[in-house]
Amino acid sequence: MPQKDPCQKQACAIQHCLQANKYMESMCEDVIREMRRCCEAQAAKSICCSGFKDSKPSQTKTNT
Repeated sequence: MPQKDPCQKQACAIQHCLQANKYMESMCEDVIREMRRCCEAQAAKSICCSGFKDSKPSQTKTNT
């Protein structure tokens, strides 16, 4: 029997939140943060993280 994806709950929570909030990501920051945490810990075991784990907000450095 296949094992359940460890981050599926978080991935579903994101979809539910986005649908409930007319796809305004700013309204779903908490659930997105939980998905990032799950992917940091479970990326090797989670297919849900395949397109998510590298999508952290970029911090741009400015050379002054």
